[in-house]
Amino acid sequence: MKRQKSTKGLQQASRPLAGFSLIELLVVVAVILIIASIAIPNYIQSKMRANEASAAQSMRNIATAELVYSTTYGINFSATMLQLSGTSITPDPSNAGLIDESLAGGLKSGYIFTYTPLTTDIYGHTATYSLTADPQSPSTGQRHFYTDQTCVIRSNVSVQAAPSDPPI
Repeated sequence: MKRQKSTKGLQQASRPLAGFSLIELLVVVAVILIIASIAIPNYIQSKMRANEASAAQSMRNIATAELVYSTTYGINFSATMLQLSGTSITPDPSNAGLIDESLAGGLKSGYIFTYTPLTTDIYGHTATYSLTADPQSPSTGQRHFYTDQTCVIRSNVSVQAAPSDPPI
């Protein structure tokens, strides 16, 4: 009887080596890059929209706090946003505790808030004010916001918002 030749050596030589080929790796990298090129701009747009929504809500919070301040203390509106904030146990006109300190500092969610007293009454208390919110950079938001003692929030896409801009 003849001994059969071993095919073990031939099988190992024809079997591919373990791992991925260069082409397979390049295809995977290309697919990942395509997915990232679609997802990243959408993420940036959604982040900008979230910042704009946060700024509009912050404007509403400040305007509401001003009305509460005026009603509670009977001296019209605050002279600064810092008077609306505070953490004291006993609120007073200079430390009302109506908004958080980060918002009273004038910066939140990539927007800069500017509070300006416009007119005063005969006692020196603020009778009218304006409040603007502008994006720190074009990547944090596109819309500019404005409100005053009327509590109507207005917006403008190209320049700082003013009382003549349309309400949101």
